[in-house]
Amino acid sequence: MFKPASEQANDLNALVSPRRSLISLLGLGALWVTFLLALFAANTANSAPVVTASRVWPAAEYTRITLELSQPVKFSFSSIKNPERLVLDLEGIEPNEALTGLSAKVGESDPYVRLVRVGRFKPNVVRVVLDLKTEVKPSVFSLPPAGEYGNRLVVDIYPHQAVDPLMALVSSPRQAAVGVEDAARGAEKVAVAPPPAVSPEVAQPVPEAIEQPKEVMTEWKKESVTKPKANKRKPELQVTRLVTIAIDAGHGGEDPGARGARGTNEKDVTLSIAKRLKAVVDNEPNMRGVLIRDDDYFIPLHGRVIKARKVSADLFVSIHADAFIRPEARGSSVFALSERGATSAAARWLAKKENEADLIGGVNLDVKDPYLARTLLDLSQTATINDSLKLGKAVLNELGDINSLHKGAVEQAGFAVLKSPDIPSILVETAFISNPDEERRLNDEAYQDKMAKAILAGIRNYFAKNPPLAKSRLALAD
Repeated sequence: MFKPASEQANDLNALVSPRRSLISLLGLGALWVTFLLALFAANTANSAPVVTASRVWPAAEYTRITLELSQPVKFSFSSIKNPERLVLDLEGIEPNEALTGLSAKVGESDPYVRLVRVGRFKPNVVRVVLDLKTEVKPSVFSLPPAGEYGNRLVVDIYPHQAVDPLMALVSSPRQAAVGVEDAARGAEKVAVAPPPAVSPEVAQPVPEAIEQPKEVMTEWKKESVTKPKANKRKPELQVTRLVTIAIDAGHGGEDPGARGARGTNEKDVTLSIAKRLKAVVDNEPNMRGVLIRDDDYFIPLHGRVIKARKVSADLFVSIHADAFIRPEARGSSVFALSERGATSAAARWLAKKENEADLIGGVNLDVKDPYLARTLLDLSQTATINDSLKLGKAVLNELGDINSLHKGAVEQAGFAVLKSPDIPSILVETAFISNPDEERRLNDEAYQDKMAKAILAGIRNYFAKNPPLAKSRLALAD
């Protein structure tokens, strides 16, 4: 039985109307959601920035103060004399515990900052005053979110006259004696004194042996180095000039590096092993070690290369602790620079991760470094890379005696920290901090000592076959 057309139209409307109503409701709901999101975004944009954390990293080279913020903040700064002060004005923020608590984080031993005062300067402006101990060269800059950090405002306080890296080689007889005693104790913790502070007004003398290395030159006695694992003896090396080993503890300060499951920071492990390596190197009659980083502070990657060149280093050894997404990854590795790309996908990934340290640690990109173009050379480095591979192989052979090897050969990739054009340079991944068993070993002082001694043995074996040439200090002005 057929219904009239009018009744059929009514039936169709009855079916369609609920759907139309539902669509209308959904459309209205979408409009409300869009409106609420826009309102939330507007409120977030208009909300005042908040200081979420503050940190202080004091060191002889410079002191860094970091303010972490919920969003970027407008700022200005100025220096005031008699007495020396640094004034930092922050716009649109309210004083809170994270900011006012900054004063308690400045220790008496800080070489540059005496006191921090925080207060409202005028409506909508908070003033942070740093009372200083001496004349300084400040650098204030902002950083976008990177790694585990949000927006940051960084205050770097450098000495008015830069500290000469060669002064790190100067120590009192008592300090030298302590270093030898600690090295002899083996598993006991090595105490390495920081380099003495350099007064801006008084130029301290450089030891004669440093400025005139050619006067103590003789010949190195070569010896073919075989490696029977039992009854291994040191290559016989006659004392020549003192060769300088630049020892770079990876990461530091704002950049913790990798973290183990038990909370171990890579930067702490690398610094401990680096200090132990310096102690055993200094105990050699023909070697001296220079720590690129002797405390918990950040140094840009190219700054590490520059410091090694300023002390005319013969070798550069960067200490790290590897990490991977899978906890079962294990073993020690050695890396050298590559001009033609990485030797494996893992090496490429690791180089990318290590080269991002500048983003995490925080580099002021507005400063044009006059040495950067001359130091991080991507020119022909074939000879230096070949020497780096020889050094890496000698060290890797020794590491195989104390730990399993992740790869049995030296790998290569574009590590920025290895780009010195004239210093054989290697990066040692001591173990996987992401592996629970190896993390435990990395925290063991006896293992750290074994690692330091194995690296030294590799260096000795390298020099036995590749005697160092005469070198003079490079003229890199401050």
